[in-house]
Amino acid sequence: MTEQSLPASGWRGSRDGWLEAGYTALIESGVDAVKIMPLARQLGLSRTSFYWFFDDREALLAALLDGWAARTTEPLVAATRHYAETQAEAMLNVIGCFLSKDTFDSRLEFAIRSWALQDQDVARRVQAADAARLSALTAMMRHWGHEPGEADVRARTVYLVQIGYISMQAREDLKTRLARIPTYVEIYTGSRPEPREMARFTARFQGTD
Repeated sequence: MTEQSLPASGWRGSRDGWLEAGYTALIESGVDAVKIMPLARQLGLSRTSFYWFFDDREALLAALLDGWAARTTEPLVAATRHYAETQAEAMLNVIGCFLSKDTFDSRLEFAIRSWALQDQDVARRVQAADAARLSALTAMMRHWGHEPGEADVRARTVYLVQIGYISMQAREDLKTRLARIPTYVEIYTGSRPEPREMARFTARFQGTD
């Protein structure tokens, strides 16, 4: 079997394996820890196997940035468009996105924002993501009848509170967070969620703390 015909996984590992190792290094130790040889040792692979999937370290870093968008911005924008019968339920969709690492990876978000402090290109990516997220939140507020200026401020309130949680690395157990959510929803939207809405929302996160 020639090298060209070898599968994209196996003794060389896999592209996803290299990416996940890169994410782990980035989250735990910062971008300076995302280096080919340490990742290869971690994976039990040779350094040369890396080049089967990426041209160089910069290509891996670019892929990590693309993956960050898929793990944060895309699910958040989608959450602002999910079906909801009430404005409060629409906001619960957004808050629910932030509560799950499967839809908004807060640790990765923190790592990317830290990386952006030392790399202007990454900072521009973060600024673009901020703009896209705020635009989606503002559009959601407009959909529920808020005037443009008010929709903008309400969207910023939602977003900046969440980014504050991430930037401060706030630790809040799920029970405490859930107890605060009805008030957050009321502050964000002007509408308090109905008990039935909170019951459905809470059921989604039972056993996930």
